[in-house]
Amino acid sequence: MTLQTRTPVPDFFDRQKVDQIYRVSYQVRAAEACTWAQKHDITAASRDRFRICLLLIDVQNTFCLPEFELFVGGRSGRGAVEDNQRLSQFIYENLGSLTAIVPTLDTHTAAQIFHPLFWVDADGNAPTPMTMINHEEVVAGHWRVNPEMAAYTAASDLQKFALHYTQRLTADGKYPLTIWPYHSMLGGIGHALVSTIEEACFFHSIARNSPTRYEIKGGNPLTENYSVLSPEVLEDDAGSAIAAKNTAFTDELLTYDAIVVAGQAKSHCVAWSVDDLLSEITQRDPALAQKVYLLEDCTSPVVVPDVVDFTDAADAAYQRFAEAGMHRVTTQTPLADWPGIQL
Repeated sequence: MTLQTRTPVPDFFDRQKVDQIYRVSYQVRAAEACTWAQKHDITAASRDRFRICLLLIDVQNTFCLPEFELFVGGRSGRGAVEDNQRLSQFIYENLGSLTAIVPTLDTHTAAQIFHPLFWVDADGNAPTPMTMINHEEVVAGHWRVNPEMAAYTAASDLQKFALHYTQRLTADGKYPLTIWPYHSMLGGIGHALVSTIEEACFFHSIARNSPTRYEIKGGNPLTENYSVLSPEVLEDDAGSAIAAKNTAFTDELLTYDAIVVAGQAKSHCVAWSVDDLLSEITQRDPALAQKVYLLEDCTSPVVVPDVVDFTDAADAAYQRFAEAGMHRVTTQTPLADWPGIQL
């Protein structure tokens, strides 16, 4: 079988609605998708001989809409919005070539180690969002765990665990613990996929008989979870497991002939996920890196004007990924012309 080349973009797609929240008309879109598949000879994904997975990292309202908590603006100030305009179009144009679409969903509650509720200072005040808590500050007592959180975790001694956790981050060369604004709250609007992306995923699932495969991450109260493949810290101070690598998902991804990666943010959850994937690939077979395609014009780094700019760090990470064999690509080049893609 030969995979489909570019298909037209459906008339209902409106690039100007990418930064809006709206209800997807599922029954209408389902009927349109069936008609669209017949019109453009789009077959069921199960028939694909060259299987392509589109991995969408955290394309959620909380990161992608300007009025939400952790909007990823990039240097343009409109980064995630512009990314999703291109990403939506990419999905429609390659509807017959994408075997599966796999969105990850950053998923949190209030009582997690990176949210203000979890910590108090010497006066009992919670940290403000974007506070960095390092090991020395926990040792000095400047920050301690809110004692009311004990009932919501499995740790027997939360303060002892906090000392271990912050020390572990430093020892592993990771960022200090960041206190983020409450975001991606389970059950909230911010947790949902961006409407235009959800619509495109649903349309693809019907047209290709390939249900969208969602991967949940980030619900463990005792650790950050930037990467979909592994939490930041896996063990407590006694060496007992508090979390585990998502080996089953890694195994699933590597069954595909090509893995296309997009989403937010390039400097954080995307970079961490790709880095963990590369680590697994290096252990198994370095040649597998050639399966991975980094869709660079559909991802942006964290940039807070006059505060922090992770653009250079994100680009350096992508360069390292490319040197390991992964491909840096954009939507400007047709999928059929990407190296190694067999359409």
